Amino acid sequence: MPLPDPDQPYPIHLPDGSPHRGTVMLRAVTDHPCLSVGAYTYASDFDPPGDWAARLAPYLFPFSQERLIIGKFCQIAHGVRFLTASANHATDGLSCYPFPIFDGTAREGYQPDQRDTLVGHDVWFGNGATILPGAHIGHGAIIGAGAVVRGIVPDYAIVTGNPGTVARYRFAPDVIERLLELAWWDWPLAGIEAAIPAIMAGDVDALEVLAPTT
Repeated sequence: MPLPDPDQPYPIHLPDGSPHRGTVMLRAVTDHPCLSVGAYTYASDFDPPGDWAARLAPYLFPFSQERLIIGKFCQIAHGVRFLTASANHATDGLSCYPFPIFDGTAREGYQPDQRDTLVGHDVWFGNGATILPGAHIGHGAIIGAGAVVRGIVPDYAIVTGNPGTVARYRFAPDVIERLLELAWWDWPLAGIEAAIPAIMAGDVDALEVLAPTT
């Protein structure tokens, strides 16, 4: 089964041949100094924006001191927002009011929170999920619709609710260990394409047989 070109903006075409502009290969439509996106990660929106980076991460400015790093093969649904560290106010004083941002001299370089937000590979973000500053989301995780996520999300965890909590894990611990060792998202393109039936069938044994040899 062939994969779409990760460098073409619109991976889905309608029956009349026109591109479906509501789903994009995110790497192909973003150019932001603080945003890194892996191959085959896509985002969808029922109201496609002109600036996908600004829609998904509205507080990630070109001058921000944090980074948003999203891995390969992630799936980002409508309404997902990454509230990165630039959105945070200082909380160690008597007030959270950001006095320095209203002074041109004091504003330069002022950013109380500079934590990166990190997303692993093959993560599914459900409709309307919100990711808070400094979150680290593991490979293969599912972020449920409307979840509000902070902190560390383990590999292959399913997170739901506000505050987001681990509802369960997608697989048993030994299966998770095998999947992380296989890291199929890093395989050569031909190897991934050959493995798609095994991936879709949930057949880890078959996936191990298909793993490239080094």
